[in-house]
Amino acid sequence: MALPSDYRLLAESYPSMVVFGDFLCVGFPPPGREKTWAEGPEDLEILAEWCEDAEAAVPLAPFPAPGGLLPWATSNQGDYFLWTTSEAGPDAWTVTVASSNGGWWHYTGGAVQFLADLIGGSLDLWQLPSVLPSVEAFGRN
Repeated sequence: MALPSDYRLLAESYPSMVVFGDFLCVGFPPPGREKTWAEGPEDLEILAEWCEDAEAAVPLAPFPAPGGLLPWATSNQGDYFLWTTSEAGPDAWTVTVASSNGGWWHYTGGAVQFLADLIGGSLDLWQLPSVLPSVEAFGRN
């Protein structure tokens, strides 16, 4: 399964998990296990329930539905950071944030640019807290 190139570069630069500002946790699949990672049933089941409850102008659905939402990070407050997938390919995927309190927010860029804007303070925080520019890495080397 192909994942966005910016995310793959981030995964190659860090071990299996990175936590930004003690808030946002980005996990990476083991090499060769991307498909299994992307189809993780627990997150997709939760996401399916959230999509059903969402009051969105455009219906939302979890991956692998066409245009489905694929989790790539979570927060310590239960928020999900997702890719809105598209047939144009992984490098065209944009970020959607699903708040644990029911809000949805769309960012028209990729995961790494989203992280840079969020941590750098140039992003309108919507319902997210400020994220300190600290990084902790965990897992394999």
